[in-house]
Amino acid sequence: MMRPLEDIKILDLSRVLAGPYATQILGDFGAEIIKVEMPKKGDDTRYFGPPFENNESAYFLAINRNKKSITINIKNERGIEILHRLLKISDVLVENFRPGTLDKLGLDYNSLKDKYPKLVYVSISGFGHTGPLKDKPGYDLAVQGMSGIMDITGPENGMPYKVGTSIADIIAGIYAVIGTLLALRVKEKTGKGQKVDISMLDGQVSLLTYQAGIYFMTGKSPKRKGNQHPTICPYETFETKDGYLNIAVGNDNLWISFCEIVGLEEIVNDERFKTNPQRVKNRDILFPLIQEKLKSKKRDEWLEIFDKEGLPAGPIYSVSEVLNHPQVKAREMIKELDHPAIKKMKTTGIPVKLSDTPGRILTPPPLLGEHTHSLLLSLGYSEQEIEELREQGIV
Repeated sequence: MMRPLEDIKILDLSRVLAGPYATQILGDFGAEIIKVEMPKKGDDTRYFGPPFENNESAYFLAINRNKKSITINIKNERGIEILHRLLKISDVLVENFRPGTLDKLGLDYNSLKDKYPKLVYVSISGFGHTGPLKDKPGYDLAVQGMSGIMDITGPENGMPYKVGTSIADIIAGIYAVIGTLLALRVKEKTGKGQKVDISMLDGQVSLLTYQAGIYFMTGKSPKRKGNQHPTICPYETFETKDGYLNIAVGNDNLWISFCEIVGLEEIVNDERFKTNPQRVKNRDILFPLIQEKLKSKKRDEWLEIFDKEGLPAGPIYSVSEVLNHPQVKAREMIKELDHPAIKKMKTTGIPVKLSDTPGRILTPPPLLGEHTHSLLLSLGYSEQEIEELREQGIV
């Protein structure tokens, strides 16, 4: 079965999360991903943990399937030579080093663009390659804090919270995939590669969307509201007799239905709550009225009623609950793979479903340097040369 990127070769110099997440997505759709790691050490995430199983990190396993691993000491001249052989056969280079790091090795975009004019060069960093912060190292937590995301996340009267996953890294990885595909499309038309400059901060700022719009219109920074929505009400989390659920009353017709379902018919036409802007304005009065009603039944009782009536509502699942949910399984979002070190491993599935050329998860995350020998042979190195490179610590 054809896969969309099966003729694309990607030289992956990235590590930790943003870059590896991007190349994993590209690998799922057929690109050949050659992951370059330092001899004996490898990607930092091989040591992120616990948990580990047979020395394999859960973190590393989550973001490195469908890749080949070659170990190369890129600080060595002979290691750089190997990289250049790989560049000759690569369509894309992905890196997420701090800006300026690869300049010293002659592996920055400006050093490579004339020698490899068809190369798509994807660079992911905390703040991008322009601007006053371009040389500043970028870490997910720091970028979340600087982006405004943390300032609007958390309880209204409490401290700011980060998102529960590394959202700045992950969004940067997704934008890197989009940038890669766009640049490959241009290359298809013109025969020329280009640089794709991805900033973690840019990605987080883009997520502000309507929160930024509120600021642009009012000149005032939106504030933390817990699980409230800043412009829709009721659209938040409520407590039931035995747990919590989310209710999303997104328009005035749903509001009428909601009131009938929970027994609040007497306030349907109350001028304080009749329209969404009025409900938002008077939320502090409305919330306790709804909360009192919802505490009369258990969570699943309410959810059954809401589902039957077509009212948007849902539970708050734990990670365990969602990963064992029939809907998630039906969408093939949990896949099991054979792994040479841990026998069986599970991984999240592919969220983009193509009807005719779907992505596939074919190989587990590689062992460190698992493909070094075969890749060097394919690049024209002899068995003797490969042994010398190993003895010298270059691979």
